[in-house]
Amino acid sequence: MEPNDEARLETLIGTGPFLVSAIENVLDSVRMTEEDLDALRAAAATLEHPGLAARLGNIAGKPIELMGRALPAEASKALAAATTKALEAALAVALRTMEKEPKAASRLLHKALAAASGAVGGGFGLAALPVELPISTIIMLRSIGDVARSEGEDLSDPESALACLQVFALGTRDDETNAVESGYFAARGLLAKSVAEAARFIAERGVLAEGAPVLVRFIEQIASRFGVVVTQKLAAQAVPVIGALGGAAVNYAFIDHFQEVARAHFVVRRLERRYGKSAVRAAYERFCCETEAAA
Repeated sequence: MEPNDEARLETLIGTGPFLVSAIENVLDSVRMTEEDLDALRAAAATLEHPGLAARLGNIAGKPIELMGRALPAEASKALAAATTKALEAALAVALRTMEKEPKAASRLLHKALAAASGAVGGGFGLAALPVELPISTIIMLRSIGDVARSEGEDLSDPESALACLQVFALGTRDDETNAVESGYFAARGLLAKSVAEAARFIAERGVLAEGAPVLVRFIEQIASRFGVVVTQKLAAQAVPVIGALGGAAVNYAFIDHFQEVARAHFVVRRLERRYGKSAVRAAYERFCCETEAAA
């Protein structure tokens, strides 16, 4: 062994304990507390099994999935157009007017407002959709923003603001969707590029630059998933006897669903900021595997 090699070996041996200590410190910093593990476990249960259709089915008294497939072609076209317009309006209005400081989410107020708009929708049916859906979507997005702030998000950051809109795509499960694309992290991954591009564009030019291809593409991706649950909502409201009271109940279930999804989504993001994305995803997937094994 050359003298230089011996010197290097002695240096490595001498610094060994310090390296071990440093590694242990890093591992300690990424070990989740029991409280955070419980929060992540609950988030995984919510995000992987949203279950809005069952709630709406209880209100309407019929299987919502079957009713949604039976909607006439004109209703489907009107729904697609209304969904896109609702998301555009929500992005332009709701996030622009929300305060930036963190505070507790005002869930009950937003539920009451959503129920009121649902009462109108239930009373007038499909004819009210172009008016009622943007209103209820804006109310829901403001509620989602409150949840985000309570979990430490800074809504002055375009990426955080877009993460609020992203919730509408994460609270969706379609039996006809490829299972590989329907999981929480898979859905986030599919949207990641659009979110990053849209955030850069908004930071440079502002959210109100209408017609920009990057924003259009982002809205279309969200709308394609959000439209699934809007179809379920419309199917429930289309029951002839549901009326204004039933419409209020439908919207209450609708906003409650997205508040739960938002809470879970922003819990995951909060933990990612604290422990790192890889550690959080590994724990999340472990919880999912445990759930599947127990089923």
